[in-house]
Amino acid sequence: MGNFKREAVSASAGWLALSPVILFLVLYVVVSLLLGDFYKMPIAVALVVASAWAIVILRGRPLLKRIEVFSRAAGHSNILYMIWVFILAGAFATVAKEIGAVEATVSLALRAFPAEFVVPTIFFAACFISLSIGTSVGTVVALTPLAVEIAGAADGNVAFYVAVVLGGAFFGDNLSFISDTTIAATRSQECNMADKFKANLWIALPAALVTLGVYILTGIDTHSVTLPAHGDWVLITPYLAVLGLAIAGVNVTVVLSAGIVTAAVLGLCYGMTPIDLAASAGRGIDGMGNLIIITLLAAGMLGVIKEAGGIQFILQSLTRHVSGRRGGQMVISLLVAVVNLCTANNTVAIITVGGISRDISRRFGIDPRKTASLLDSTSCIVQCLIPYGAQTLLATSLAGISPAAPFPYLYYPWALAAMTALSIIFLFPRRLNR
Repeated sequence: MGNFKREAVSASAGWLALSPVILFLVLYVVVSLLLGDFYKMPIAVALVVASAWAIVILRGRPLLKRIEVFSRAAGHSNILYMIWVFILAGAFATVAKEIGAVEATVSLALRAFPAEFVVPTIFFAACFISLSIGTSVGTVVALTPLAVEIAGAADGNVAFYVAVVLGGAFFGDNLSFISDTTIAATRSQECNMADKFKANLWIALPAALVTLGVYILTGIDTHSVTLPAHGDWVLITPYLAVLGLAIAGVNVTVVLSAGIVTAAVLGLCYGMTPIDLAASAGRGIDGMGNLIIITLLAAGMLGVIKEAGGIQFILQSLTRHVSGRRGGQMVISLLVAVVNLCTANNTVAIITVGGISRDISRRFGIDPRKTASLLDSTSCIVQCLIPYGAQTLLATSLAGISPAAPFPYLYYPWALAAMTALSIIFLFPRRLNR
């Protein structure tokens, strides 16, 4: 409650304090619309400009002190911990992929069900892979070509099969312990990943089961297809190790380190050299570079905005006509949804509104585990539905179809949206509404 007892921020001061965020959104969205491509204007560039403006408008102190405010926020222990996890996650995902773990997992998952149930099998495979590797993009890359191949063999609708992959990919993106969205949501709300997983499961699992049921009904008449065999199934051990340790509540840095060691040992057994493994890990770490830069810039900019009173202004404005936990949860969901629509990046959206959401949660007595779950779920819903999201653009590019083509078949994000709304209306899981 302490954050709400401070002196009220005037409208003029509040809007000036928020102007860096507005500048960032305008720069990114307007330029992207003019270019007709939401990925030609780098988010990092827009954040650099907005961060510089944030330092300019922070009045009443020397330039070095303003930069110190920015740097202190960017270097917060929560942010640096998040970056360490990003580095380990990048190394693990790439090393596991290089040793053939993805191909082996696809092969095993596709044989978990009878061939005539190929559509739910693809969805199940996408769910399991994304849950294991923690990235929807990686899942899309791994499964989309195979889904397109199966669609051709089964004389099916390619857009439908691509939508199946996208839905499953975001199931894991939402729930995985090593997903950057999970990391961002839990660290921003200062809650345990295992607790957030259990809370989120009440929302995501029913949505996935309903979607799976729909796919079983719609795919039951699909012609049987011959599924290709890929890899040695023992190669899924790193994913099983990571999943098992994470569910057991082991610290995520230990989980990822164990996963890297397991994958490296298997790689050596299958003929890779230590230099090959190091190169793979290096590529994975390098691949996280842009996300790390975005995280630092966003954290620093928001630290300056908070210092200038912007966060207080948003809180007093948004909560003026809101009462109770339901209203607070709805505001949190709307915040991350709107930012995600503008940035087309669910991790950036969570990082951007994480601090605000934490303050709202404290104001209305919302459990941080529920807040983290809402942030992750809502951002994944929006990211899956927008045709200019990286995952959809990548999947449709690999399939050779329009980015808008899968939209009518995206059952999972709508089911997840329904479950998220129900969890707000009926305040479940109940144990989080003490």
